[in-house]
Amino acid sequence: MCGITGAVWSRPEKALGADELAHMIAVLEHRGPDDSGTWWSRAAVETNRNAAQGTFAALGHRRLSIIDLSSGHQPLSNEDGSVWTVFNGEIYNYRELRSELQSRGHQFRTDTDTEVIVHLYEDFGADCVLHLRGMFAFAVWEQRNETLLLARDRMGQKPLYFRVEDGRLTFGSGLKSLLQVNNAPREIEPTAIDEFLTYQYVPHPRCILRGYRKLEPAHVAVYRGGSLETSRYWAPPYEDPQPTWSDHEWRDRLRQTMTEAVRLRMRSDVPLGAFLSGGVDSTLIAGLMQSLTDEPIHTFSIGFPIAEFDEREFALEASRFLGTRHHDAVVEPSAVDILPQLIWHYEEPFADSSAIPTMYLSRMTREHVTVALSGDGGDELFAGYDRYRAVRLGTSFDRLPRFARRALSGSLWQNLHASVAQKTFRRRLKRLLAALNDPPERRYLKWISIFEAAQRASLYTDEFQEQLGGFDAATFLLDAYSAYPSRDFVTRTTAADVSTYLPCDLLNKVDIASMSASLECRGPFMDHYVVELAARMPLRLKQSTRRGKLALLGAFGDLLPRSIQRRRKMGFGVPIDHWLRHDLKDLLCQTLLDSTSINRGFFRRQAIESLVEEHLSSRADHAYRLWALLCFELWCRTFVDASAVPLRAPRDL
Repeated sequence: MCGITGAVWSRPEKALGADELAHMIAVLEHRGPDDSGTWWSRAAVETNRNAAQGTFAALGHRRLSIIDLSSGHQPLSNEDGSVWTVFNGEIYNYRELRSELQSRGHQFRTDTDTEVIVHLYEDFGADCVLHLRGMFAFAVWEQRNETLLLARDRMGQKPLYFRVEDGRLTFGSGLKSLLQVNNAPREIEPTAIDEFLTYQYVPHPRCILRGYRKLEPAHVAVYRGGSLETSRYWAPPYEDPQPTWSDHEWRDRLRQTMTEAVRLRMRSDVPLGAFLSGGVDSTLIAGLMQSLTDEPIHTFSIGFPIAEFDEREFALEASRFLGTRHHDAVVEPSAVDILPQLIWHYEEPFADSSAIPTMYLSRMTREHVTVALSGDGGDELFAGYDRYRAVRLGTSFDRLPRFARRALSGSLWQNLHASVAQKTFRRRLKRLLAALNDPPERRYLKWISIFEAAQRASLYTDEFQEQLGGFDAATFLLDAYSAYPSRDFVTRTTAADVSTYLPCDLLNKVDIASMSASLECRGPFMDHYVVELAARMPLRLKQSTRRGKLALLGAFGDLLPRSIQRRRKMGFGVPIDHWLRHDLKDLLCQTLLDSTSINRGFFRRQAIESLVEEHLSSRADHAYRLWALLCFELWCRTFVDASAVPLRAPRDL
């Protein structure tokens, strides 16, 4: 696991300076504390002294050593130095690829997975990505035809930002890296604000800053002659015909595919373990790991001194059942201390509060191991969320006559009172029933939105509304739905989440949180063979009216204690509502209501005051809306207002 960065330019005044590249690399140190390296094309050195003609490149790298600890220095080239790469991630099938490449006459100087990329590129060009089984973001510079290839893994586990301007392209593992370039613009993109307040993240390919982009998952970009072309090389096969296998065959194939995915992710030259929450997904991953080794594996969990946010008892039960060597800890996070680090590491506005416990868990895990396997993706692939059952309920309502749906949406939902134990689910169910007359795709958007469209409109100033110019933040999700027209609506919803929420929120959250501790996190559910199998699987094998993940329970029941099979899903979060009324109360008011925030011209003071007052008086629960607004304003102060973006996080946790 590493950090990559660099630039390609064709105009002398756009030449990257050595100090600029050094800063672009330095800001990625947490991603790769073990080593660093640079490479300049020979002509690039000359262009700093005269107006040489041509296209030039500079590459930078930070390394976290996982495989071939002694000889994995990057940037790395092929035999004659005509192809160079910087690579972030892991290629799990690199040993098999290496053997194939050697049989075709390629010479290897290292035992790293990185070197297979340059040789695959020599043989297949941009199609080299089709041969890779792993998580990756990389750049390949081909000297002969002055071409840069950028590539990102199928599921979007590793990030890759870029900026194209007249005569130059810059790229990096983080937005912070690109902002180290002299005179890098930092103008906020208005539509990105609208999307952030809808989804709690800024969706790809857009970036919070105008002119910067994120390479989308399963995409490559080719930069040649000052022009950039992007293309998609893979998509989950939800539209493929479903195999006519028996239920038993489906479960057997799932067991085999998941076992192989875990086995490949246990390849490492450093200690590794697993996150273990005591839920179905993390328990079966830990169970498969334990079945593949003779020694107890290390598992890790954290808890909070608030019962509804503490899963340690389930994790400990799973550990005892599987025979792992378990580590856990109770933490009392200080929101005031966490926020500066959170804002710096996530580098775009990001309002998923579960990033906080994920950062703590990563820090604790890194004290023992360098690599951890996680269960991320199981809910989206196998219909595990409660909201998917609500979607199923909504499709049943859609079969009712219009007058019946109008009655349900207009009166019954208002009489549903949320219990403490199911407060979030009941609140969302009210929103679902209230939206029964909406198209089902927009109904789901209301279900998941932080601010619904009408709420955002009431929040924005007239001037900001004009800047948006009729922009519809729903397009990102609706486009994902439109890619899968033939399946049932529940499956289409899970597929939309796999394309949107999973890479933009969950995988982004885990990558940044783990990398903040220099920990590599590997997700077996993200193996593209697992994803392809899940995409083709019929809904009846995943979900009933009572629960989801039926396929996982059927295929891995021997690895799951009965109590864990029956337990309700528990969110991995922190008490944001409590924090905003107590620990963060002063910061909330001083930040959102002061002149710096209001004078940005995005939000109406009266609307912000109403949200704050209603929440502090407990007349309404606006916790996640206020958290999003607070994260956005603190991001502005760190990345826009500051004279320069800091090279390092403000302080350690």
